[in-house]
Amino acid sequence: MLFLHKAKALYGKTRYKAKALYGNQNPLGVFLMGTNCRTYFVIFMIPFILLGCPAQPVVDNKQTIRNDPCWQHALKTYGTTAKTMTRAFYKEIADYQSLVEESLTARAEMIKLAKRLKDNIRRDKPLSGYDLDTLNRGLLTYLKLRKKLYGAAESHECWLNTSAETFEALGIEPISPENRLKGIMLSLSAALQLYDNYLLAISVFEEDDKLRRFLNERDSGYDIGHNELAKVTDSYNSFSNRERVRTAIKFYEAEVAKVSSSFQEDSHFGYLKLLIEQSASYNMTKSYSPLYIIGRKLDFFGAVTSDILYHLGNDGMNLFSQLFGDTIGLVETRTGKLYNRPDVLDIIAHRIKAGDILAEKTPFRLTDKFIPGYFGHAAIWIGTEVELKRLGIWNHPVVEKYHEQIQKAHSVVEALRPGIVMNSMSHFLNIDDIVILRNPKLDGKAIAERIILTLRQMGKEYDFNFDVETTDKLVCSELVYTVYTGIEWPTKKTLGRFTVSPDNIVSKALNDGPLKLVAFFHAGELVQDNPLELISQLMGDEIAKSPLNPR
Repeated sequence: MLFLHKAKALYGKTRYKAKALYGNQNPLGVFLMGTNCRTYFVIFMIPFILLGCPAQPVVDNKQTIRNDPCWQHALKTYGTTAKTMTRAFYKEIADYQSLVEESLTARAEMIKLAKRLKDNIRRDKPLSGYDLDTLNRGLLTYLKLRKKLYGAAESHECWLNTSAETFEALGIEPISPENRLKGIMLSLSAALQLYDNYLLAISVFEEDDKLRRFLNERDSGYDIGHNELAKVTDSYNSFSNRERVRTAIKFYEAEVAKVSSSFQEDSHFGYLKLLIEQSASYNMTKSYSPLYIIGRKLDFFGAVTSDILYHLGNDGMNLFSQLFGDTIGLVETRTGKLYNRPDVLDIIAHRIKAGDILAEKTPFRLTDKFIPGYFGHAAIWIGTEVELKRLGIWNHPVVEKYHEQIQKAHSVVEALRPGIVMNSMSHFLNIDDIVILRNPKLDGKAIAERIILTLRQMGKEYDFNFDVETTDKLVCSELVYTVYTGIEWPTKKTLGRFTVSPDNIVSKALNDGPLKLVAFFHAGELVQDNPLELISQLMGDEIAKSPLNPR
């Protein structure tokens, strides 16, 4: 009652001031005109709004929790004991890692497609039938991925507010603090993936009126609904979605500061942490301004209603597409310890030969956390023009297609998310460690055959499922597996498919294996004393850290 009395007095004073200022006009209408007056009015009306709300029926808390899709996911996926949950949770993270790779690969493809189409539009070239089909298929792929990422983003959101009563109501054992943190990190990283996919790839289509108009059209042949792109943009601009993400970020930052040193060594934790902190949207979402979102919404509705050119450059969106377009938006906090080192390049140039195998470690890169083992990437050095002429294959039809790249010293063939590509050694050396391996039993003819087979892989897609039994798509170590057919490579069956890792490749240089170590740089320095012993130790330590091999 005291609050009502004060509110009434405040309203009376404001009404008197309004009458003094505006004469005999309707004081309520005048009252609602000013910002301060609107604030007073809201304060005045709050108790009446609260008192006027009808009583809500009491809902059984246990049933409410069980009806939550997030908890339904937990019950369906993890069971009721901590042991079954931990086992199922590891599988879920492994599946999620494949989803992330699929998402990043699709993002790279969308960026590449957008650049090509926008270049054609600038040259006043019409969209071809192939272009239209590619756009529709690309949109379908994106929408399917978006649905999966949304599922991942919502699957552990309820873990932000858990209590003993929650677990008791569900009849399950409490989630460990470590698994709770990793679950929330998984959902947070999925939400940031959604933002990054829009920010770095989809917004490029949104900013072009021609591409935007096409992607918003309904196409029953592809089962694409009306205004699909507009719906995605509206979701990106959502206040409530961003608030949910900010809540998760606050929890993550508070909890991650308290984790033990042993937990920091957990590979799943390290992967999810890097995935979050390499997101272009991570810091943007933390510090966004409501006025920024209002401006985005106004621009968006203007584009939808009048279909005028959508200038994303005004709010920095196009800038991000330009900055991150070639690196699919993963923010790297530093460069490798071997990067921009003429001394390292000189040593390698004097030791490396055509057909050598490369393996590397880059702790600040996402794939290094995803790929099991110490080494995170593998590639093949096909040699220089001089070497290929000496081998007698410089004018081979397969090699001829890549003369220009080889003459530019782009002789490292590697599988990256955009596909199988050729890069220079200086570009490749943005890493901390490198191992150079060679099969000493191969003669010139056999080496030439390996190089031609390597170049036959050019243009193939990236295998985000890491399945060695597929040949139309390849991941880094699968490239070596496919080319060096004479070696019996160790494989591991994971989630129903056979995989080979860079550590599996390097292991063939240990214990008198078929490969010979040519050079090993560790943490930016050439290792000259017992390099094989150190490699064995590093790979063994990494296996010991695996969550599948608890200490």
